[in-house]
Amino acid sequence: MKWKNLVAAGSLWCGVVGMAGMAQAVTVEQVKTFTLPNGMKFLVLENTTIPNANMYTYWKVGSRNEVAGITGLSHFFEHMMFNGSKKFGPKQFDRTMEANGGANNAYTSNDVTVYQDWFPAVSLPTIFDLESDRIANLSIDPKMVESERGVVLSERSTGLENSNLRALWGEVYASAFRAHPYSVPTIGHESDIKAWTQDDLQKYFNVYYSPNNAVAVIVGDVKADEVKRLAEQYFANVPKRALPPAVRTVEPEQKGERRVFVRKESATAANLMISYKVPATNHPDYYALNVISSILTDGNTSRLYQALVDKRLATQVGSDQGKALDPGLFNFFAVAANKVPAAKVEEALLAEIDRLIKDGISEEELQKVKNQKLLNFYRAQETINGKAAQLGEYEVFFGDYKKLFDAPEAYRKLTVADIKTVAAKYFRKSQRTVGVLAAVEE
Repeated sequence: MKWKNLVAAGSLWCGVVGMAGMAQAVTVEQVKTFTLPNGMKFLVLENTTIPNANMYTYWKVGSRNEVAGITGLSHFFEHMMFNGSKKFGPKQFDRTMEANGGANNAYTSNDVTVYQDWFPAVSLPTIFDLESDRIANLSIDPKMVESERGVVLSERSTGLENSNLRALWGEVYASAFRAHPYSVPTIGHESDIKAWTQDDLQKYFNVYYSPNNAVAVIVGDVKADEVKRLAEQYFANVPKRALPPAVRTVEPEQKGERRVFVRKESATAANLMISYKVPATNHPDYYALNVISSILTDGNTSRLYQALVDKRLATQVGSDQGKALDPGLFNFFAVAANKVPAAKVEEALLAEIDRLIKDGISEEELQKVKNQKLLNFYRAQETINGKAAQLGEYEVFFGDYKKLFDAPEAYRKLTVADIKTVAAKYFRKSQRTVGVLAAVEE
């Protein structure tokens, strides 16, 4: 669809707002919160759409909390948390949950480790029993440690071998960050994985898996009062410990472009990654950067798709803004077309970034993206999973779940001047790291 004038664009915005209203968007008043005496915080959203519920537990621990010698421990505990506790033995966590109609998953990033549970709402007591037991009484059995150590080493080698992006990503981050632990790969360094001791593991768990270092989000066919009663029954006795030490290292200002080359003989096409330093997620420029990401790489009509894929310079192009507690990277990716050198792809990609900085965007282009952002914002709230993820991410990365409800206005008030200013502010040569992966150096 093309916007013929601002009136039409504004009307579409109003239409999206109206659609969101019909979808019964979450309001700030609907979210109930409480914090147990041990410091564990809960966000609860009652939703009776289906007789199910979920529990997303955000632990504020990731590779940014690791130091030399123990890298990879955050990800390792994502594995260990499913391998036995006092009440539920090895493999019993999954079996008990499945027997009660539930399922689960987990992931680790630079900043957080998140455990996701989905289940019939009537199974909430069982889920709380499972989660509280592994927090209070996790088994760090040496035999299980060695078994999972092998799993992680295999995962690391297989991932680097099978994923060109993963191999390139690690080298770019290691070059972009000289001081800050964002340089550490989430899965850890091979030598560290092989050398972790029982003492390392126990100390790390005691420091970071304290209830006052977690936020739990419960969404679904539950009552907030009942959630609080069950939380007090199952979690209140988990002992509170001192908060983990703050990450004090601040990455020094980058003074010039950095470049890395990764040789991978199995690569059939060159891979390109261009990354720029940007502020933490809770910075006011987050929304402008988010819009820029969409303008440049979202869909077949995006600028970089037209400049690279349509012109047969690349087969894939994308970007990743991510979410980060500290200043991080805004990443662009491209996979070169057959026999196209990475340098040619890089030249075309940078030309589009320069065009954005020099010429900006039109009102119509901005309005189109704003409408899509708002539509996606409310679409995410159509499921209990989307609601839980939004609430948890805003609480952790933006500092307060209430800021979630400011997001539509933050997008709405962006101007074409804002987009141009923010692009020029961050997409500077001195602030970028360029990585190329190919079979031979070009």
